[in-house]
Amino acid sequence: MTEREHHFMQAAIGLARKGMQNGHGGPFGCVIVHGNEIVGEGFNCVTSANDPTAHAEVVAIREACSRLQTFQLSDCELYTSCEPCPMCLGAIYWARLQKIYFAASRHDAADAGFDDSFIYDELVLPLAGRKIPMLSFQRAQAVEVFEEWKKWPGKISY
Repeated sequence: MTEREHHFMQAAIGLARKGMQNGHGGPFGCVIVHGNEIVGEGFNCVTSANDPTAHAEVVAIREACSRLQTFQLSDCELYTSCEPCPMCLGAIYWARLQKIYFAASRHDAADAGFDDSFIYDELVLPLAGRKIPMLSFQRAQAVEVFEEWKKWPGKISY
């Protein structure tokens, strides 16, 4: 890895330590880089914000999008202190980031008490086999809204 990449990964790891030591949440940190500038940063705030979605990557994505006034970060890179969980990976794909750099693995996180394997296991199961029941109803009414969206003159595709 280059000196530049090491610099940004150290920033992400530093945020993980800062958030943890200040009691914000688990030991996770993230920076989003546009060119050579950090445009978004975050550390885990799950317990301090009482928000299960306040993972470092999600916090950093929100900040970068706000700062750059866009919902797509296709010209940005993400540096995170740990391999993204399934939720964060989904957010990264939705934000269209061009590259992910991570330090610790999901197995390292599991060893520290942050085990997401149950989610990975659930994702491959059919809906009826998942631990949290997923029941679909009123599909026709919801599909009507999608049909309206297809014709909506003011839509912004993403």
